[in-house]
Amino acid sequence: MITQEQFDSEVKRIIANAIKEDVGDGDHSSLACIPENARGRAKLLVKDKGIIGGVNFAKKVFAYVDKRLKLDILIEDGTEVTYGDIVMYVEGPSQSILKAERTVLNAMQRMSAIATKTRMFVDLLKGTKTRILDTRKTTPCIRVLEKWAVKIGGGENHRFALYDMIMLKDNHIDFAGGITKAIDMAKEYLKETGKNLDIMVEARNLTEVEEILQSDGVYRILIDNFDYEDTRKAVKMIGDKCLTESSGNINEATIRHYAECGVNYISCGALTHSVHNMDLSLKAVK
Repeated sequence: MITQEQFDSEVKRIIANAIKEDVGDGDHSSLACIPENARGRAKLLVKDKGIIGGVNFAKKVFAYVDKRLKLDILIEDGTEVTYGDIVMYVEGPSQSILKAERTVLNAMQRMSAIATKTRMFVDLLKGTKTRILDTRKTTPCIRVLEKWAVKIGGGENHRFALYDMIMLKDNHIDFAGGITKAIDMAKEYLKETGKNLDIMVEARNLTEVEEILQSDGVYRILIDNFDYEDTRKAVKMIGDKCLTESSGNINEATIRHYAECGVNYISCGALTHSVHNMDLSLKAVK
């Protein structure tokens, strides 16, 4: 995964771009009717239920917009919330509160939705050894927030991007001329470049699992779109030679069954690409 320094840099970029996008040359609505020296207080109100996410991101947004803004955090990231809960109060220059409002809400609504869905899947896996992973099926340019939200919900992050793992999927294998050739080429590439990256290989059937196992140096095998019976067979074939991951057809009804097949990980794109934003609002407090 990415380093903490890379993570922090991505978050700063997202905040700067979001405020630039939303504010442009000025919040003219606020500039028109709110005096520059006016101070106010607002509460972040939950109008839904689930797992709250993005509290720590909101802290960074408010600080970026105006360091004079003071926060009183009542509910931290990863906490279960319900309608009527107050997550935080923000106090300071009124213009600054309004300048930060939409960026905070947009991010927290989506991060909370992702954290909520992730927690649901984590709960479904209780009692098994299997852990839930996200994917690269994220919203362009805010991936770090969505993967952050998965962590808040109790899940784990898969590779962050194309640069932090070698993942040989069906198209790589087909373009390279086969599984063994693709693995050999990947190992040679790592040797030539001096890069220290794990190699993960996708299998489309049990025959491909068998072929992958003939090569050393594979960190994890992706058991993709297998049924339960073949997943169990694949796990038995692989044993402790490398880690296992199931993907494809993962939902609330199937995830437990795949976990009970014995895989180490289950990856699910729906954690980030199919969520309904949590309803949150920022309301002035008189």
